[in-house]
Amino acid sequence: MKIAVCDDSREDRGALRALLEACGHDFEIREYGSGEELYADMGYVRECGIVFLDINMEGMDGLEAAGRIKAECPKVHIVLVTAYVNYALDGYKVKASRFLLKDDLEQTLPECLDDILREERVVEFGFVEGTVRLRVDDIIYIETSRHKNVFYTAGETYSIYKKMDELEA
Repeated sequence: MKIAVCDDSREDRGALRALLEACGHDFEIREYGSGEELYADMGYVRECGIVFLDINMEGMDGLEAAGRIKAECPKVHIVLVTAYVNYALDGYKVKASRFLLKDDLEQTLPECLDDILREERVVEFGFVEGTVRLRVDDIIYIETSRHKNVFYTAGETYSIYKKMDELEA
């Protein structure tokens, strides 16, 4: 799963990255030092499952960045990370999945990830078009004829030549 970590503190980004890597999942993590930098890389953000955002940053703060990202990518999970509990209610305005305090990340991050990963059911196949990761919820239906299966999503179709029982496994 692709993850973006946005915080104006290099130290805090590094600490969050270390905690994510220690969780034992296969994450691809990119770090950003500002909301503007993150928003400028929307190509990557669109592919992310989770975006961790510090709220209190100069320029485009985490709440503004979260609002813009959710407007373009409503399915991405936004996790607001801050040292200030008084921003918690603002997280609801941008439809954040979670709100974590920096002081408690060691205790709260594993549960947060477990909940999001449980929701975020993803399958990955070597389609004719290349290796693609699909959210299960994005698959509308699968059409099968002999050994050819076509996966239909809202915007794309993907073909694969395997037996259905092999795909199920």
